[in-house]
Order: sequence, then structure tokens, then C-alpha cells
Amino acid sequence: MVGDGEEQAPPQAPELKHRRKSPRFAAEAEPDSGGAPEGGEPAFGSPGSLTRPPIRASRAAGGSSASFLPESPAKEKVNDYDVTEPKNPAGDQPNVYIPSEENKVDFFEKTQEHRSTKSQNRSKFRDQPSTGKQSQHLAKKDGSQSGFCKGWTWLVVLLISISLLSILWIKILSPPDATLSSRNTQILQAFRARMEKLRNTFQSQDPNLWKRTHVFLEKHLNTSHLHLEPAILLFTAGQEAEKALRCLSDEIANAFAFSQNATTIKINGADKAILDSDVVKLEVDDELSSGFTEGKKVAVVHRFELLPAGSTLIFYKYCDHENAAFKDVALLLTVLLDEQSLRKSLTLQEVEEKVRDFLWTKFTSSDVPSSFNSIDTDKLSGLWSRISHLVLPVWPEKGLSMEGCT
Repeated sequence: MVGDGEEQAPPQAPELKHRRKSPRFAAEAEPDSGGAPEGGEPAFGSPGSLTRPPIRASRAAGGSSASFLPESPAKEKVNDYDVTEPKNPAGDQPNVYIPSEENKVDFFEKTQEHRSTKSQNRSKFRDQPSTGKQSQHLAKKDGSQSGFCKGWTWLVVLLISISLLSILWIKILSPPDATLSSRNTQILQAFRARMEKLRNTFQSQDPNLWKRTHVFLEKHLNTSHLHLEPAILLFTAGQEAEKALRCLSDEIANAFAFSQNATTIKINGADKAILDSDVVKLEVDDELSSGFTEGKKVAVVHRFELLPAGSTLIFYKYCDHENAAFKDVALLLTVLLDEQSLRKSLTLQEVEEKVRDFLWTKFTSSDVPSSFNSIDTDKLSGLWSRISHLVLPVWPEKGLSMEGCT
């Protein structure tokens, strides 16, 4: 028993220790107690054995200098929490687990590998934004280049379109003579010169004949106009003007062909009057087709009224308004009436009606040869609508020689 005036001594530490203090706190509290023997490790169970392991010196292979490797926080964590505390029935010092040197070395190596892997991942993540920025920069550069090319392409297309529209607009606003080619101009000049010469030769003809013929054929010679059908002219005269009719039609046809450096197809109906209608039809078709195919530009059919009636249907093919076999050519037909002369007082409409009635009688009358009697009124009406574009009368000429036309 202790006296009342004496203070009670604290119980022994081993008896009061029910929970183990952390080795770190133990080391701080008792720095001088239980020191390790000189040159060795602390004794097992001593307070010094619970402190942080000292820095271990290691010598690099093949080197003379020593490097100090501090223990990692991860290793300290293992020391703090991996220590087992079995119950000590004797009440002495607690048993503490101290990892071996080999385990320390393995753990240190794994920690170093983990750190190196982590550093590589960080460097990879740092490189990714730069790579992405570079790819974005290249994409923007390619996009700008493609946009630049597209802009130039649209600019070139716009300039070409403006040029074409300007040329088209100039052609529309310019007068016809300004757009003629040099070749077309030469053709028109040559035709006008020949027609002027003919007018001085055949001075007895009506001025309307020259005017209408000149305008009608010159329009067809103008290559700036689209040719949708051939030029068809029909000249007629009385018996007294037979020679003028033949000569004038030949000369006008020659003037038309000469201006284009071509020749004339000539068909004489009087030579085919006694032949079969089908034979004449084939002959006329062959002469016109072969001549136009070879490049001839005009044909003269003299004495159209003497052709067998059935053979005249071949002119459907060459005089049609829409489906003619050749559209850039001219056909001149002549009809010699039974009357001795034509009155100059007749109008062009009256002359046309006189020719139409004459052909109706000639091709449908019962007193004509059997070869003529093979066309009905409907077929003749269709033929007349194709060959009566322009019907012009021819008057006799006194100055013509008996042998030729000049």
C-alpha cells in the first residue's frame, strides 16, 4: 500500500499497452532508447526497429561512386499497414513483421516500372494534342487549297459564259450583212453581177421578174439563213416566147450555179414525152438525185407539161415543203402554154391560175396518151401546191439569135 501523501506510480508500460502505437510515433517519442548496436541492424522488437528504414547505399555496376536510393512512400505505406499484431500472451514486446531485403528490392523495381509506364503515358497524351492540331492544320490547309481551286474554276466558267453571251448578243444585234462570211459575200456578189448582166441582155422582161427572182434566189444563197426547203420557180410563156423562155431559164440557173462554183442539171420534157410514165419517173429521179449528190446546186426542167402525168409525182420528193430530199438547191420549171401570147396586162395571180388550169387539162384529159392518164385530181393538187411557190411570165425577146441564146 502507498501512503496518502505519495503519488501513485503509473503502471508499467507493458501492462497498460493494449494497442500498439504506430512505429512512426514510437520513433519520434523515443529517439534515444534502444539504439542498434554499432554496425548492425536494430534488435527485433526494439523501438528502433519500428522506425523508417535507413537510406540504403548501392553501388552501380562497374562504377566507383555510390548512389543513395531513398525508400519510396509506397514502401513506407506497406511498413505501416502490412504489420501484423498477434496477441502476445507474455505481455512483452509485440511481434512486428519486417519485410526482407529481397522483397524490398522487388517492390522498388516494380515501383520504378510503374513510374516509367506512367511517364510514358503522360508523354503520349501530351503528344496527342499536338498531333491532332497538326492534322487539323493540314486539313484546314487542304480545305483552303481546294476552296481556292474551286473559286478559280467558277471564275473561268463565268468568264467563258460572259464571252459566249457577248458574241451571241453581237450576232443578234448586228445586221445580216455584217455576219456574212467572206465566202458568202463572194457568192452573193457573183450572183448579183450575173443577174445584172442578164437584165441588160433580156431588156423586154417585166421588172417584177427580175426583182422577185433576184430576191427569192439570193435569200436562198445566203448561208446565214437556215434552208428548210428548196427554191422552186416556175416560168411560163406563150408560143411566141418559147425561145426566150428556154434561154432565160437556162441563164438564171447558170447564174445561180456559177456563184457557187457548181453546174446545172438540165432535163428536157420533150425528149421523154413518148416514154412510159414509170420509166420517166425513174430517169428523172436518177438524174436529180445523182446530180445533187455530186454537188450540183440547180436543175432546169424544160417543158414540164410534156412529161407523162404519172412521172411528175417524183417531184413530191424534190419539191416538198418539209421533207425534200435536198434543201439547199433550186429547181426551175418551164411551162409553154398553148396560147400564142400572154397579155402583159395579166397579174401574177391570173398568170398562176392560167398555168394551173392548163396543167389540169393536160394531165387529166381523156384525149391524152394512156401514159399520161395515171394521175387523179387529188395527186395533181398536191403536186401543184409544191411547184407553185413563184410563177412568173416571160415575154418574147427580139434581140435573141436563132442559133443560141446570146
